Amino acid sequence: MTTAEMLRVFGRIGCLSFGGPAAQIALMQKELVDDRPLLSQDDFLKALSFCMMLPGPEAMQLATYAGWKLNGIRGGLIAGGLFVLPGALLIAILAFAYASFGALPLVQAAFLGIKAAVIIIVVQAILKLLGRALGQRDHRIIAVLAFFALFLFNLPFPLVIVLAAGYGALTCSDHSTIKTALPWRRSITPIAIGGVLWGLPLLASWAAGATFLLALGLFFSKLALVTFGGAYAVLAYMTQAVVTDHGWLSTAQMIDALGLAETTPGPLILVTEFVGILAGIAQAGWPLGLLAGLMTLWVTFVPCFIWIFAGAPLIDWLDGYPRIRAGLAAITAAVVGVIANLSVWFAAHVMFDQVATTSGLFRTLSPDWASFNVAAAALTALAAFLLLNRKLPMIPTLGVMALASIVISMAL
Repeated sequence: MTTAEMLRVFGRIGCLSFGGPAAQIALMQKELVDDRPLLSQDDFLKALSFCMMLPGPEAMQLATYAGWKLNGIRGGLIAGGLFVLPGALLIAILAFAYASFGALPLVQAAFLGIKAAVIIIVVQAILKLLGRALGQRDHRIIAVLAFFALFLFNLPFPLVIVLAAGYGALTCSDHSTIKTALPWRRSITPIAIGGVLWGLPLLASWAAGATFLLALGLFFSKLALVTFGGAYAVLAYMTQAVVTDHGWLSTAQMIDALGLAETTPGPLILVTEFVGILAGIAQAGWPLGLLAGLMTLWVTFVPCFIWIFAGAPLIDWLDGYPRIRAGLAAITAAVVGVIANLSVWFAAHVMFDQVATTSGLFRTLSPDWASFNVAAAALTALAAFLLLNRKLPMIPTLGVMALASIVISMAL
């Protein structure tokens, strides 16, 4: 695959990756497997299972793996970079605009329509995955159990993945092991070079006596190592640390940051860039804001490339061991339940302005019915008509939805 083709395909994915991991995985399924046979369904699902076990944004890592599979490390850098850059540029623009003018209601209004469209896009993807990843009866049961484990019991995401993998490995009846040499040497260079690159800005900040940048970099480096299950798993921890422990942002600013990050393309963890820019501007103006935004981007996403470039060569080796292969297949089934749970979470936060979580044995979403967003519901119905009934392509649909949302907001 040529560089120009990779730029075109993964640039398109990066610009259209709205709606969080569920929608982003759905988009890559459509672009890389359904519309263009760049990856086989089997390779896509194996990679998805592998990425779900890693810390960091799984969708971005899946894009990086796809690029690596197609064109080595150069392809991985292009694919992963393009997945992040469009959203990062937009987040930077919105953050500086927010620092200058406050809340951006027109922007949020436009993105409400896009979020409504994303709900339908995710529904389409889940329906496709049901047939492709859940061929076995026990895999369908795993998907259902994973959904309820997260939705009803709020079990830790890593625990759900470990249980699914354990079940798959223990119930495997295939003993036809294909033993090949462990390609560990291919992992050493990415770990060594990536580790040095990851630490360079931190070392430079320490050497320059830039205590704020160093503290920011160290905090978000630590966050990059514990974000199992994607950004949703650490949002509460990050919010508390940013607002209460460090005092970098106010609660209102953090809520606005999360809202804008949810409505822009790219991983939700790009909220770290927004936080860095606002915190830097509050400390010493726009120049420090820019440096702080770059610091958070670097320490958040460089590890993602390290995990993929070091671990991707192992995927085919792991596939030669039936128990490991069965464990990964069970993880894939659980991932369908995970995506379904994220989709419900996302839809609830689009449809309702206020959503709490109940306490006790069952911890489910508890929307405030008085906060039901009629405009969001109407926009979702319009998206369903355009995508499911009229079969309109994705890009025109997103444009129509953004325009419709702006018109509705101005009329209300």
